[in-house]
Amino acid sequence: MKRRHFIQQSVAATTLVTLGGFGLQSFNAAPRVKQITILHTNDVHSHIDAFGPEDGRNANQGGVARRASLIESIRKETPNTLLLDAGDIFQGTPYFNYYGGELEFRLMSKLKYDAATIGNHDFDNGVDGLYAQLPHAKFDFISANYDFKNTVLDTHVKPYKVFKKDGLKIGIFGLGIALDGLVDRKMSKETEYLDPIEMSQEMTRRLKTEEQCDLIICLSHLGYHYKNLPDRISDLNLAKATKDIDLIIGGHTHTFLPKPTVAQNKEGKNVLVNQVGCYGINLGRIDFYFDNDKNKTANGTSIIV
Repeated sequence: MKRRHFIQQSVAATTLVTLGGFGLQSFNAAPRVKQITILHTNDVHSHIDAFGPEDGRNANQGGVARRASLIESIRKETPNTLLLDAGDIFQGTPYFNYYGGELEFRLMSKLKYDAATIGNHDFDNGVDGLYAQLPHAKFDFISANYDFKNTVLDTHVKPYKVFKKDGLKIGIFGLGIALDGLVDRKMSKETEYLDPIEMSQEMTRRLKTEEQCDLIICLSHLGYHYKNLPDRISDLNLAKATKDIDLIIGGHTHTFLPKPTVAQNKEGKNVLVNQVGCYGINLGRIDFYFDNDKNKTANGTSIIV
């Protein structure tokens, strides 16, 4: 198929909402002065190949090669693009068992990922195993609430990173889930888990006030929502308890959202929360538009790979 037709046929859904000076619109909206496109994945779990024709509900979906083609097409149309991952890059196919994460990082580097946060399964070969694969990753790892100061990962994982695109500053910080009960202490070693809400408040203060970012994104591996444990820290609860986050890109719960959820923050302003399932089946896309006064509008969708 022609590229444009392919992308149109692949779009699962878009959504429309106003976000207190920040609107979410359909893809047919009139173009704004500046456009920033955020592409994202989560919980790919070492799925390098596409699912085969006999693989049930995921038949003929996913695969790094297909994702690469789709990303390349979008970048040609929207050059001010960031590509992000919300964790659990490792574990799930023999590729990880054999190569220990090297193949995943090499391929993500080929796709030119800009940043990723760390999921619980990224500790499956231990802190040392993750550290050993870092030379193959040509992108940044960010996590604000995993303190690695007493491990080999010290200085190799940043709490946040600021990107500059078309005169705009995009601040991105990462959050990971509590490791107790998910990761053996022998694997995480002396990694210290910090409260994600407290760290979010600190990160947004820095990014908004000190870095003067125009757009703030949280890369989260906390999980979208826990129906039977509604008070557990999740992306939806994080949105309610914080301010100044424009977009939360989630992972961990393998939640397939056809379009971003619109949640309200502690000031009653809207926050986009998105997650695109698992295994590289979908690619998330959020387009932000800025007018001359830097007022924001946005649209969001999930694209089937």
